[in-house]
Amino acid sequence: MTVALAPAGTDALPLHVLGADDVALWAGQQSDRIRTWVESSGFKGAIGAALMIPNDLGQPEAALIGYGTEALRNRDRFALAAAMTKLAPGTYRIDSGIEQDHLEQEALGWLLASYAFDRYRDTKVERPTLVTPDGVDGERVSIMAEAEFLTRDLINTPASDMGPQELETAARALAKRHNAKITVTTGEALLADNFPMIHTVGRASDRAPRLIDMSRGNRGPRITLVGKGVCFDTGGLNLKPGSSMGLMKKDMGGAANVLGLAHMIMASGLQVRLRVLIPAVENSVSANSFRPQDILTSRKGLTVEINNTDAEGRLVLADALTFAAEEKTDLIVSMATLTGAARVAVGPDLAPYFTDDDDAATALDLSARRMADPVWRLPFHTPYEPMIEPGIADLDNAPKGGFGGAITAALFLRRFVKEDDRYIHFDIYGWQPTAAPGRPKGGALQGARALFAALPDLLGL
Repeated sequence: MTVALAPAGTDALPLHVLGADDVALWAGQQSDRIRTWVESSGFKGAIGAALMIPNDLGQPEAALIGYGTEALRNRDRFALAAAMTKLAPGTYRIDSGIEQDHLEQEALGWLLASYAFDRYRDTKVERPTLVTPDGVDGERVSIMAEAEFLTRDLINTPASDMGPQELETAARALAKRHNAKITVTTGEALLADNFPMIHTVGRASDRAPRLIDMSRGNRGPRITLVGKGVCFDTGGLNLKPGSSMGLMKKDMGGAANVLGLAHMIMASGLQVRLRVLIPAVENSVSANSFRPQDILTSRKGLTVEINNTDAEGRLVLADALTFAAEEKTDLIVSMATLTGAARVAVGPDLAPYFTDDDDAATALDLSARRMADPVWRLPFHTPYEPMIEPGIADLDNAPKGGFGGAITAALFLRRFVKEDDRYIHFDIYGWQPTAAPGRPKGGALQGARALFAALPDLLGL
């Protein structure tokens, strides 16, 4: 699917974006024919409303889209996208109605609303095209939309067609597109190369576990992205109930998100030394599944008591984070569909993140608002450290009691980077549960645009 805004200057129909209080004034300034058409149509400028305006021959000469009120726009995002699909196919240019500060966000929403997951059925529908608004970097917006589409496609693909091998194939395709280097450590080689917990979590599946390692760039600050690639999570011997297993194809959402973010970084030409690490596994049930009360030794040498085999994501991330921290890095970021506790805390729409760096948090919060990619900071609350220390081993992968589950998982991961590492962890959902403007139901990129926009501040670019 082509994801792009039309170049500035492209011949297009004028698109007037009108708030609820603007319709009568705008209509009063038009010809009697247009004013009568608008009034008789009942167009009131509500969010999600659209109206084609015909000329004397009945052909479209302009269009209106409702922009609602500021109060209603603040309750969601991508107001322009709410009505885009109601326009006739064609090319449009925004002539009025949107402040300059919001144009990039609305142009992005327009592109995001054109997404359809059509791998398994023909859903091809001709969507209207938007001309790049004045003052908007059309290439940058298109890159962000491409990244989102990549992430959505990966998450939406069922596990039968998106196992560790297929995730590797997707990473290789991205590496080839951007001339990046990629190496993959697979199966028993994980033990030989000291990635024991990645191997342990994935060994019960007939689809071999692996660590995907992609890198690009030889100048600028170093950033390493680590994404959880659990391509399906049965829960292991602590088997999930059916109601909890239904969406487990999305448990590789962290990997999908870091690949989307990597595309943004590489396609936009940021001068960084980028590395992407993805532990790709399937948490299955077999005679050689790891068990509750097993004690594993990690790459870092820390021992981990297994109190729930369904808390497997932090195990594979631990080995990958240790590997990331073995080289001097300016920023390490992990992204994972890690805990249900994060969803209880902030719901599906917000991407909670953890960092000890107040400057990084400020930069992220500001960029999240600008990029319509909401995030929320949660604490690395050090007084909870004893909760992840079982006594029989260095760490507990699933502390009892259930309190602060997102925090204790984040604290667990923090043990596998160095104290002086600049580290940010995102506990994302990776899924849009109900359709919304620019966000169809299904796989979702979360936190990645906010982080992408914050990178110049975070890395001094």
